[in-house]
Amino acid sequence: MSNELGSAFKEIEDIRALPEDIILDALQSALVSAYRKDTGASAAQEIEAKIDLKTGRQMVFVEKEVVDAVLNDATEVTLERARFFEPEAQLNDVVMVQVEHTTKSFGRIAAQTAKQVILQKIREAERNSLYDEFINREGDLITGTVQSVNARKVTLSLGRAEADLPRQHQIPGERYRTHEKIRVFVVEVSKSNRGPQILVSRAHRSMLRRLLEYEVPEIYNGQVEIKNIAREAGHRSKVAVAALQDGIDPVGACVGMRGIRIQNIVKELHNEKIDVIEWNNDAVAFISKGLSPARVTGVYLDDDPIEGKTAVVLVPDDQLSLAIGREGQNARLAAKLTGWRIDIKSVAETVQGALENLENPPLDSLTERHADLIAESLRIMEKKRLELAVMPEEYKSLARFADIVEQLSQEQRDQAHEIFLQQRKEARENLAPQLFELPLDVLAVSQEVLDILEPFGNIGEVMLICAVDETMVSRKFVDLEGEPMDELRAALDIIRAADLDQLLAEAFSIEEDDDDIAPADESETATAAEAPVDDETETIRSEEAEAQTDQPPVLLDAFGQPVEEAQPEHALAEAGAIKEAVAAPVPALDAPDVEKKAPREAPAPDGYFQEDDGEREFELDRQKGKQQRRKDRQRRRQLVLDEESGEVIAKRRRKGGRGSWDEEVWEDYDY
Repeated sequence: MSNELGSAFKEIEDIRALPEDIILDALQSALVSAYRKDTGASAAQEIEAKIDLKTGRQMVFVEKEVVDAVLNDATEVTLERARFFEPEAQLNDVVMVQVEHTTKSFGRIAAQTAKQVILQKIREAERNSLYDEFINREGDLITGTVQSVNARKVTLSLGRAEADLPRQHQIPGERYRTHEKIRVFVVEVSKSNRGPQILVSRAHRSMLRRLLEYEVPEIYNGQVEIKNIAREAGHRSKVAVAALQDGIDPVGACVGMRGIRIQNIVKELHNEKIDVIEWNNDAVAFISKGLSPARVTGVYLDDDPIEGKTAVVLVPDDQLSLAIGREGQNARLAAKLTGWRIDIKSVAETVQGALENLENPPLDSLTERHADLIAESLRIMEKKRLELAVMPEEYKSLARFADIVEQLSQEQRDQAHEIFLQQRKEARENLAPQLFELPLDVLAVSQEVLDILEPFGNIGEVMLICAVDETMVSRKFVDLEGEPMDELRAALDIIRAADLDQLLAEAFSIEEDDDDIAPADESETATAAEAPVDDETETIRSEEAEAQTDQPPVLLDAFGQPVEEAQPEHALAEAGAIKEAVAAPVPALDAPDVEKKAPREAPAPDGYFQEDDGEREFELDRQKGKQQRRKDRQRRRQLVLDEESGEVIAKRRRKGGRGSWDEEVWEDYDY
């Protein structure tokens, strides 16, 4: 390689830290671009450049046609010269021929083009190299140096790249100083025109997982497994661990001798409290440990088929505030860790409620079996009311009575659930299988009702619950105005009278049509459908159009500008009044309330971050998209009952063309 080219090549390779082949490819591409610019070669003509790394020689090969007589030297070549590069070349063949063209003969424009191409290729290769380097570290810990701090984010230097630590990913109360080294968790690495965009976090719950893996060899080696993590950054975290090998204490391995291992993690996370809990398949034992450091008297599970899993937890009176935690933090973290909704009650509260309802079933059965315990509980509660001292043995008596009461309530709930499941099984046998494939948007009900029915998933589940116990559905409509249950019953009656196979095929066909519609077309369609035009509005528009056609033609001057004529003052005043009247907002004409605004949630404190914020935002966007598609399908399909024939007719409005609706074109389907 020549001295000039070799030194330049070596310098770029050292500074940019790029492989040799990438730099060579950039130089060859720059040589091709410079040749095109210098000779004005067509973009359709194939051009190749080769650089010999040993000698530094540059060679340019151009695609040319083999002819007898050369008329255009840029695109044609003689047969004799063509066979010098391609021995089997024939007339009218296209071969690659080396041109006698060196870089020293390039003009200023061609040299500038080559320079720009080299810089562009090297920058692009550098961005790709950085992206490939950091994409493999996504989901891992990395150490960065604080470069700048502002109100929105902290910028970290990672060597050749930079990372962003947004405010919501920072630990509340933590302060960052310039040139300080901090450890962060790489959340996401994405490509951009300015290089890889690296998003890091110190509040992510996976950061705690990685710290445990680094500090605890048993976790790194697979002897101890992290089952779940519930974290509120900067305040408290709960970690559930389980041993995968006999003879290993998972909690002791994570805490370390004299707590040295867990203390290192606590210091790294700005003195965040960490509770390490042993995983247990028994939900009662796991929930009891999950509420530590509070002592639990009893846990009573309620796995409701409709409402979900709820655990009623009894705690002593002096442990109630500790079990709930500051602003409900301990109970909230325990619920995230265990996956159960937790209802915490004190022993005295449970006993007082039971004593007040002893005459009502099922508590009336306790008066005979536990008369002595009831009398003892009444005496102790009277002492508490008079603010007298209560002995520990007396508290144990209250806890025993509260346990009996909750056990009885749990037995009643379990029996009710078994009856419900049996009734559900019998009711399902009377329903067609097609009902469980029909989407909810087939129902001719309001959007508010559809939103409440969304957890059921399909029409079959709604019919099943209504057949077993209609009050389970009606309780969900308590906050709605009107008669939503009557509306739902009428819609379900229409479904029962319809041909389910044809209705199911129609539902799938409309979903396929929705997939073919572009998002922009959907928004235009929704806007057009949500703005109904009545006869009065059409009359006003037609009158305005006629008024515009009756206006005199506008006179133009020699430059094409309109000529303004002098008008009397009263005419100007009238024109101003008309302009104000037209600009005034027109009140809605009996517009129905399509959607009620949900109450706004209280804003979170500054710097507060929950690890589920991103998942929650994604879920909200997904729900909005589903609701919009459901609204579009409802507008395009309507089930009605024909009073003359007594049959259900499905009317469907089809789209005439992409981006615009035809006039009301309805197709009738007889079911």
